[in-house]
Amino acid sequence: MGRITRRIRVHRVTSSRPAVDIRGRADIVGVEEPLELRIAGTPFTTTMRTPGDDVELAHGFLFSEGLIRSREDIAEVRYCAGSEGPDGLNTYNVLEVVPAPGVIINPAGRRNFTTTSACGVCGTSSIDQVMERRSCAPQPVQLDPELLISLPERMRGAQKGFDTTGGMHAAGLFTTDGELLALREDVGRHNAVDKIIGHLLMTNQLPAKDTVLAVSSRASFELVQKAIMAGIPALVAVSAATSLAVDAAREAGLVLTGFTRFDRMNVYSGDEYLTVDNNG
Repeated sequence: MGRITRRIRVHRVTSSRPAVDIRGRADIVGVEEPLELRIAGTPFTTTMRTPGDDVELAHGFLFSEGLIRSREDIAEVRYCAGSEGPDGLNTYNVLEVVPAPGVIINPAGRRNFTTTSACGVCGTSSIDQVMERRSCAPQPVQLDPELLISLPERMRGAQKGFDTTGGMHAAGLFTTDGELLALREDVGRHNAVDKIIGHLLMTNQLPAKDTVLAVSSRASFELVQKAIMAGIPALVAVSAATSLAVDAAREAGLVLTGFTRFDRMNVYSGDEYLTVDNNG
């Protein structure tokens, strides 16, 4: 669709005392547009995302929310023809999810505690709901700490959207040997992860055993929850982890690292699954 980035006019201000230089120039920004999801004709939710891989996003979102369990639960996902913009062209911002015959996707069953980081729901209750909804628990796997530390840099080498705009998050799925299996970028870190999970669901690769998910952001509760729902055994974050993310990871047996950059990382959960060889 050619809508991932947009060229705009900006003014670059450079301070070089005692002078201030102001010059007009072109810049490229990441596109952010709303995507409305409808289920069987009924509006369900709207998320702000970078256009592209929207069908994966829908599958991944519904799966990580526990509303579907397999790709067979969905008969079709299509853009609504009636979502025209001012110029009469389809905006591709409304997506219709058609459940498979006999399948009921009940939006009323959606968790209500990921809407905002300040929703006030008890942390224990939040974690319990994730544990109840997961269809595949992460299976423990031994991991090389040096490999985990290297993953953000390996992912960074494939972040074309970030290279262009400097404003996109990324989620990368790796094998335990460090091979990049899939990478998705989006202005929303949760959207990037949902696109990865949707890809896995649509290609029958769930649960994602023997994999590691790397994210270019902090490790929030919702990202840990998505990894748990997908059966991914390890989550590597470039930035910090939140308290509820740590609690959920420990409850599920998920390896969780933060501040994973340069030559170090913090291991918040699953240190018993790290293989350390100090004799090599």
